[in-house]
Amino acid sequence: MFRRLLPRARRTHSRKFALSVVLVVVAAAVVGLGAFATFTGTATTSPAFSSGTVALAPIGVSAANNRLSVGASGLAAGDTVQRAVDVKNTGTITIVAPTLTTSATVSSLLDTDPVNGLQMTINKCSVAWTEAGAPAYTYTCSGTQTAVLASVALIGSNLALGNITPTSNADNFLVVTLTLPSGAGNTEQNQSSTILFTFTATQRAGQSQ
Repeated sequence: MFRRLLPRARRTHSRKFALSVVLVVVAAAVVGLGAFATFTGTATTSPAFSSGTVALAPIGVSAANNRLSVGASGLAAGDTVQRAVDVKNTGTITIVAPTLTTSATVSSLLDTDPVNGLQMTINKCSVAWTEAGAPAYTYTCSGTQTAVLASVALIGSNLALGNITPTSNADNFLVVTLTLPSGAGNTEQNQSSTILFTFTATQRAGQSQ
């Protein structure tokens, strides 16, 4: 009786194993079908971006409405020196808070004496100044004249300039007037200074574009 039961047990085990293999194969086939049944859609665009510029027109050459590079000699107490300069935004971005910094590359009492040394004012004309004299330039304004900088000692840092038109390609026709005060004493004689004028423009605040 022991010999008759043994073959039955082997046949039952064998059937269960075969059924398990079939189920695994079917499951793998279902997963494979799902991996390839995916819908997709795309849309593309390519906008271009560029940055603007902040730049001032050069002022280091002598020309009409651009005489600030021309010096003067033989000054006496009470004399004035006028020089035109066009401060122009040649960039593409509107500027704000323009400033002027003056420093001496060659120094003397003319620039170090804040009371009896050279004093500076700046005015603007709505149109180009009418120039006369050479090199003792004088200027008249046929348009509207406004103050840009009230009288200050010649040397200054980040001096705020008022009434400057900030937009791109707008001319700001300025005249810088230097005065040796009438009260300048003998100590101001035989003095010589070379002054560096640096105009600085800052871009407008950031905004939505």
